[in-house]
Amino acid sequence: MLQIQDTLVTLDLVERFFCCDLEACKGQCCLDGDAGAPLEEGEADEIRRILPEIWNDLLPAAKAEIEANGVSYIDEEGDEVTSLVEGCNCVFATIGADGKWLCAIEKAYREGRVDFYKPVSCHLYPVRLKKYDSFTAVNYHRWKICKGAEILGRSKGIRVYQFLEGPLRRRFGDEWYDELRTTCEEYLRQYGSTGE
Repeated sequence: MLQIQDTLVTLDLVERFFCCDLEACKGQCCLDGDAGAPLEEGEADEIRRILPEIWNDLLPAAKAEIEANGVSYIDEEGDEVTSLVEGCNCVFATIGADGKWLCAIEKAYREGRVDFYKPVSCHLYPVRLKKYDSFTAVNYHRWKICKGAEILGRSKGIRVYQFLEGPLRRRFGDEWYDELRTTCEEYLRQYGSTGE
């Protein structure tokens, strides 16, 4: 583990390679899983605020779920997460013209229709955060559907912490990320890694 300010960061962020490969996975991370995407405080309110702008991009079943139960719920661990369609795909997952799944919130952001990018937990994926009393654990979640991303990351020489620079800066700030990058670079100089 690497200690960066009040976080403990798994060595997977420096040792492993990663670069999303939508051609390989088709956006499957928006569909599979046993819970919705974790939401930071205030993110459900942001989603409700922009909901009218993304409503027409949502699938009929997603609209029905939101109308019946809202944009989020409290999961078994007591965390607020995005609602799911029939316990499977995120209500904000939509199908692009190319057949790939994508986030309706991110789509609207990229088109300049909303000012909220998407939940930070989605932006950070494959990193997952776990908050404890005195620190936050920054973990790497390995998932078979992301195998293509690991292969592409290795071929391009992009490590997890490099691929996620933007999301990590968004969540923890520039000073935190700069310290992480320096620490990772020093770690690789000293120990190297195959990223296996």
